[in-house]
Amino acid sequence: MAAAAVPALAQVQVANKIIGQVGNKIILQSDLNEMYNQEKQNRPDLQESDKCGMLYNLLAQQILIEQAGRDSVIVTDEEVENILENRIRSMMQQYGSKEAFEEANGGRTIYQLKEEFRSFFKDKSIADKMQSQIMDKVKVTPQEIDAFFKGLPADSLPPYPATVEMGQIVIKPKVAPEIDALAKEKLEGIRKDIVDNGRSFATMAGLYSMDGTKDNGGEMDITRKEVDPQFASAAYRLQPGEISPVVKSRFGYHIIQMVRRMGDEAKVRHIIIIPEVTNVDLQQSIKKLDSIRADLVSGKLTFPEAVGKYSTDDQSKMTGGMIYNANTGSNVLAIEGMDPQMAKVVGELKVGEYSQPQIFTDPYGSRATRILYLKSRTDPHILNMKDDYADIQRAALAKKQTSYINDWIMQRVDSYYIKIDPEYQDCPALKGWVKAAAASANK
Repeated sequence: MAAAAVPALAQVQVANKIIGQVGNKIILQSDLNEMYNQEKQNRPDLQESDKCGMLYNLLAQQILIEQAGRDSVIVTDEEVENILENRIRSMMQQYGSKEAFEEANGGRTIYQLKEEFRSFFKDKSIADKMQSQIMDKVKVTPQEIDAFFKGLPADSLPPYPATVEMGQIVIKPKVAPEIDALAKEKLEGIRKDIVDNGRSFATMAGLYSMDGTKDNGGEMDITRKEVDPQFASAAYRLQPGEISPVVKSRFGYHIIQMVRRMGDEAKVRHIIIIPEVTNVDLQQSIKKLDSIRADLVSGKLTFPEAVGKYSTDDQSKMTGGMIYNANTGSNVLAIEGMDPQMAKVVGELKVGEYSQPQIFTDPYGSRATRILYLKSRTDPHILNMKDDYADIQRAALAKKQTSYINDWIMQRVDSYYIKIDPEYQDCPALKGWVKAAAASANK
């Protein structure tokens, strides 16, 4: 069963009718139209006939929801809230801002959209959890993986780009106390200019703030769970227009102005001053990494040991030093699109080698030092069992799981009250459902 599409959050309701029913759960024409219209944006070649498969997915989702009720599979309100926040955050990124996103949705606020689609996301989450429990039983053997690959048409095997697995040992020097104090003092002076001398917060953010929000007058949309705890604690105490005292987070020193707030969502302005490490501190870290690299090359230290013992980056320690793609969650990194400094190192290293220590800028804008480690490299190639076994295994498993869940659903269709609108009763995908619907009508 394919997952049901997420609503576009910007569709206008049209004249409605019930086109499907499973037990007490109904499916409206607008549900199907909304799914179709959204998918059409991604697949312009989509045909009206594809609505048959989509209706099957909606009906199958209702079977899963009904079964979840029988099996006491529960999704909490907190889980639904997190799913809603992630979905809306993703949509806002696509539109570029909260305002543009709300405008595209007929002027409805984030809060209104959440309430409108909460029921949809709860149902989908329950179905997904039930489906996950069912498919968790499905495993794939090496023989099945081999048969799956051999069954792929040779002329349809996709090309794969050059990829690497990279690790890093990061040492971020501690900021000297006097530098830290100067950063705080500078921000206190900026706050005084705003509060006592009437300077514009947005203007001062544009002049002095040391992050990307400076180009927007320091303005940003936040939720309580998204931001540093110290930042959140200070921000959510403020009333609209009020300015916080100087606050220290793990990124630096901030002052925060509340613009508006609705529950756990808020629009704020902030100014951040980041205490910067000195070149002397960085060179000391480079010397430390030189010594660590020598022990790695000689075999006195393994890479995981060095990460655990010396790295000051918590995220690296959690991954054993391996670098992950934040978008895909994979530690297999495409060289194309990699940041130029890292790509240059990749071009110079052989598998198993360590780079010379280097200074770099971390994702938060602070300078630090690191050694890079090249664990593996794959050249551009066509999909094959040697280089891409893990990907082929995932694809084979996904195919087997889809077949299993479809069989599981069809075995249970007869045990539910089913109704399908005559307009869709000729759909090939709904052949078994139509028979069950006829039997339900005769009960």
